[in-house]
Amino acid sequence: LALAAQEAIDKQKLDTQLTSAFDLLIQLNELTGLVYLYDNHTPTIGFLPQEFLVLEQSELKKFCKTQFNKYKNVQATLPISDFLNFQSHSQSSMKTTFGGGYIGFFSYDYSANQFINMVSRNQPSFFLGLYSTFLKFQDDAWYFYSDENEAESIYQNVINLINQSTNIQKTPFSLLEKCYPRWSKQQYLHAFNQVQEYIKAGDCYQINLTQEFIAKTEGSLLDRAQDLWALTHAPYAAYLKIHDFELLSCSPELFVEFQTNRKIKTRPIKGTMPRFDDAEQDQQSKDQLSRSEKDQAENVMIVDLLRNDLSVYAETGSVETTKLFEIESFNQVHHMVSEITATLKKEVNPMQMLLSALPGGSITGAPKIRAMQIINELEGAPRGAYCGSLGYFNFDGTGCWNILIRSIQKYQDQLSMWAGGGITVASDAEAEYQECFDKISAMLDLLNTWQKSEN
Repeated sequence: LALAAQEAIDKQKLDTQLTSAFDLLIQLNELTGLVYLYDNHTPTIGFLPQEFLVLEQSELKKFCKTQFNKYKNVQATLPISDFLNFQSHSQSSMKTTFGGGYIGFFSYDYSANQFINMVSRNQPSFFLGLYSTFLKFQDDAWYFYSDENEAESIYQNVINLINQSTNIQKTPFSLLEKCYPRWSKQQYLHAFNQVQEYIKAGDCYQINLTQEFIAKTEGSLLDRAQDLWALTHAPYAAYLKIHDFELLSCSPELFVEFQTNRKIKTRPIKGTMPRFDDAEQDQQSKDQLSRSEKDQAENVMIVDLLRNDLSVYAETGSVETTKLFEIESFNQVHHMVSEITATLKKEVNPMQMLLSALPGGSITGAPKIRAMQIINELEGAPRGAYCGSLGYFNFDGTGCWNILIRSIQKYQDQLSMWAGGGITVASDAEAEYQECFDKISAMLDLLNTWQKSEN
């Protein structure tokens, strides 16, 4: 995936009446490597990467594009960081958005396996593509960007796909059964109590214990993306399709933003309270979270962990906690959020830093490696993409990667969604169990409206 010297990417206004990202994604759904990024309020749609890597069933494969939507499998042997060739960082102070580079995701399983031995979920564990062709929404219109030799041909093919009528009969997305928790309440409480025993024994200070919600489905998850994004208004919304695997992010959490001049920022979430329709009750919930000593203690543990993770690759003295215990309100919940910034050392490859910091401390626990071992023991199934990261790097090393919470993964006919929270010695079992549902009940309820009728 190495790129020698990036030429100026040409920009062409898209000749179409469609303005919705969702409508465009539906029209382009058969293109290889289809991806959507909400991307700092600048929606971006990528497709047809020049090359891409994918890891599935422990086998790393590399594919190169041979013609429009056609790829060949070639040998892949190098470490991931060696596939990327970043140019020197630009000096622009503009907000980071995608402008050509590398888009992909790393699952929790892949990231955790860097440190512990565990089984990965039966689906792609990571994907990374080199995207020089993409659509971007700017100034109330979509623009086509490409620096490929066959850009004009790609543009025409894309326009033909976008403007074609969709009379082809396809199976609409639906659930063949209700989406339900894999654990009973008693099983969750048993796992919670085991976490408490580990904490009392001194193995850990905090464990992010999560539970899975599953269902069998038919059709494409993309069909329902617009409804889920409208429900959540997630700042790190995204979509990625790789063959028979789909990943739909409704995440509120930033993992790492790689800014210009080697600046980096992370914003961990720890601490949650539900939203309410009644304004007074909603404010009380927000105030309760703001004053919660338990949530503040939990949050600062993760801040310290992430400060340590960043310091390995940061210039000495550059790691700073710029915001602590801020309350951010999302559609379904209030969250406690902190912010840490740093400056990367000049010799550090941004991908190297990203991979070493994954999985994020906010969704593992402290100390991190022991927390991952306990999670692997207790949760009963690999998380897959959940609690991994989806995002991008521009060719200059700037970029943005989320934490894949409030996210749905679908492989073949199996749908999976998870929810959980940080467990400390001060945690209450009933409250932690309820927090799982506070976080995803609205998404779960919406999903279950799409259950196929038995008639």
